[in-house]
Amino acid sequence: MADRTSERGSDQAQLLPGTLDLLILKAVSLGPLHGYGVLLRIGQISGQALLVEQGALYPALFRLVRQGLLKANWGTSENNRRAKFYELTPAGRKRLREEADGWNRLANAVAAALAARPEEI
Repeated sequence: MADRTSERGSDQAQLLPGTLDLLILKAVSLGPLHGYGVLLRIGQISGQALLVEQGALYPALFRLVRQGLLKANWGTSENNRRAKFYELTPAGRKRLREEADGWNRLANAVAAALAARPEEI
């Protein structure tokens, strides 16, 4: 994920390290997707605020399959091409829950810290 801030505009955010796997698991949890569909779904569910580049996506998909968090099956895409479709495994569902819980705790803690006012300390 190269820094393409100047090309993206101010409404897109840079992914933090470690969040790509979580986003992929979430996207695929909403239904089986081929690789490019994962890219589109992450854009869709983030309100186009997150851009994942193909060069980062495909190694992550391969890693998640190898870890047993996703399973891959060949099928036909909507444009009638052969494509690998990804689905969550039970282990992937469990990891998604754990990672989402951890991420939400972190986000809430950071939000609380940022909202702190001098009179509250």
